[in-house]
Amino acid sequence: MSRSCLRSRTFKTIRWIVLVTTITFHLSPIAISSEGNSQISIVGGTLIDGTGAKPLEDAVVIIEGGEILDVGSRGQIELPEAAHRIQAHGQYIIPGLMDANVHLFRDVSVEFIARYEGRFEELIEEAAQISLKQGVTSVFDTWGPIQSLMNVRDRIDQGYVVGSRIFAAGNIVGFSGPFGREFNATASWTAAGEFIERVNEKFTKNVGPDLLWMTPDQVGLEIKEYINLGIDFLKYGSSAHDCTGCSGFPQPLGLNSMLMFSPAVQEVIVNTSHKAGITVQSHSSSVESLRLALVAGVDLLQHASETGPTPIPDATIRLMVEKGVYAAELPRTQNRLRFELENPELLHRPREHTQVLEENLIRLINAGVAIVMATDSGVSNPVKTEVEAGGQDFGAEHPEELGEAHFLWFKAMQSKGMKPMEMLLAATRNVAAAYGKLDSLGTIEKGKLADLVILGGDPLRDVNNYRKIRAVVKGGVLVDRAALPIRKVLTSRNQP
Repeated sequence: MSRSCLRSRTFKTIRWIVLVTTITFHLSPIAISSEGNSQISIVGGTLIDGTGAKPLEDAVVIIEGGEILDVGSRGQIELPEAAHRIQAHGQYIIPGLMDANVHLFRDVSVEFIARYEGRFEELIEEAAQISLKQGVTSVFDTWGPIQSLMNVRDRIDQGYVVGSRIFAAGNIVGFSGPFGREFNATASWTAAGEFIERVNEKFTKNVGPDLLWMTPDQVGLEIKEYINLGIDFLKYGSSAHDCTGCSGFPQPLGLNSMLMFSPAVQEVIVNTSHKAGITVQSHSSSVESLRLALVAGVDLLQHASETGPTPIPDATIRLMVEKGVYAAELPRTQNRLRFELENPELLHRPREHTQVLEENLIRLINAGVAIVMATDSGVSNPVKTEVEAGGQDFGAEHPEELGEAHFLWFKAMQSKGMKPMEMLLAATRNVAAAYGKLDSLGTIEKGKLADLVILGGDPLRDVNNYRKIRAVVKGGVLVDRAALPIRKVLTSRNQP
């Protein structure tokens, strides 16, 4: 069993509450003793359990001690008399949604980080609560300040803070912190060196750009040390990164086409991670960096369809299918795609690159590659900064706003031809499987953690029904959505 699953199981003794009503505390556990009534019965809804099975009408889900005690049709299950009962007639029960790529701390501008340097954990808590409010019960943070992320992760697991369940990677191995070539290359022009070094260290730890100078064995030792910090999974750069619109330069630096680690080093990174019992994923942005990561044996490919001007070779797609590797995809809705094609200069992405990205994604879907929902989303800064040169309009249906992005994901994938059940699985079971969490998360089955969402409409008929949230249950707790986020920081100005 993975470290993350063990961690979530460890805190069972303090977890049970039937209803979260008004949450006004921060460091008091959001749980009560398991003595007495700790059962919830959800009765009468149509169950779409996330396994791919046919929807079950007039279903019953019984929750006890934060886990699913039993599930089935009403005629097959005896309803416990003492349980708190949720009537779900005419509604639909699905597993809690899971996002394979978020950034609970996201902004890389000097102004933003200087303003909030001592408040990283507040921002992460706020983001985790926005996500939970909208039905995403588990998030996988693929780049951010690792200690702050782990601190909030642990407080949520222990019941001191409400929020989506967090799994964190920290740095993208080989990348700089926020003030470096991958994210904000011009920060040193305006900020003091001591400030830049201090902030970058919160992200890079011992796995920053210095690894690119090392031998495979040396990299392996650094990876072991980094894993021992307590990360949940590992992400490395198979190619470099050019943060479109946030480098500080008026044009991209052209880093996306650069390979990072040799095949030997990538193999060491993957094998070391697997021996430690965690999954490993790659950042890639070219066809060759994608292929090298596949050969190295990664479990998950982030934004595999982004390969610049070159379509993914058929042989590489076949290899993805043969290996059963998961592809975390960030699709554009048709409105968004139209905007990006019409305004390539605003996004610093040539029109040809956007067209290839779209074609690649459709080919991956049609080939049967295992897709997982990923949004790359975070909470946007309401104040325009130097990395958004000119404060230009980035267009409607932006796919990276936390709390909204996953709804747009369903809309976008529908337009690519993905089937309704495949989309639901991509946002539940597939994410859990890709991260090695399927023993406890991703489906509504007996013995699993009780993460689920009750919807007011059938999501298999209309993706807009994912917005019709009637209730969110996470770990057996019925969430008070109206109370979230509890302490508004960024959302005090840019969220309703």
